Amino acid sequence: MIGKALQGGVFLFLFKRLSSTLLPMMEAPVVKTPSTMLPLGTQAPDFSLPNALDGHTVSLSDFSESKALLVMFICNHCPFVKHIADELATFGKDYQDKGLGIVAISSNDADNYPDDSFEKMKEEAEARGYTFPYLYDESQKVAHAYHAACTPDFFLFDENQKLVYRGQFDASRPNSGIPVTGEDMRKAVDTILAGEALPAEQKPSIGCNIKWKANNEPEYFNPQGIS
Repeated sequence: MIGKALQGGVFLFLFKRLSSTLLPMMEAPVVKTPSTMLPLGTQAPDFSLPNALDGHTVSLSDFSESKALLVMFICNHCPFVKHIADELATFGKDYQDKGLGIVAISSNDADNYPDDSFEKMKEEAEARGYTFPYLYDESQKVAHAYHAACTPDFFLFDENQKLVYRGQFDASRPNSGIPVTGEDMRKAVDTILAGEALPAEQKPSIGCNIKWKANNEPEYFNPQGIS
């Protein structure tokens, strides 16, 4: 009996070790997806979603007095978001006091990606030190309305809630060796807060594709991504 128990214990130990090694290798590769580049001048689509931090509903109208508004589509598990998450927290603290409204939205299918659940969103926001609302778009209707495609995906609106910037946070990507500074977004926000116009030529954000629910993929969804 003791011998069988020991054999069973050894088998379980080896199974766990092999699983921890092989399962990550079996995961689907990350598909790089760019922003759809929603036309500049687009009016900010409406939203009214629960905030994972406190459960309260946050709406577009809550930012009617903001000098500008940044809507960010992010999530917990995407490596592209993880790569910039700490700087996102710093960015939020730097600019909210300057009159920039900021809201983050997760639209991922939490049933198939439980790390992006409402409960996990709260944990992530608290761990990262996010000072802005982190909203859950369970129906994915808001992501559709914004033509959001990737995480992270950024939409900067002026005081009239007209789109003035949809592009990258900065040029850094996972394993690129480029420091995460938020340079592009900082320049865009500084320009808008100063009352100046932004150039129309903007570099798209790139990240993981939003994890759409089955049969809820938008017409612009490209499962192949880019190389």
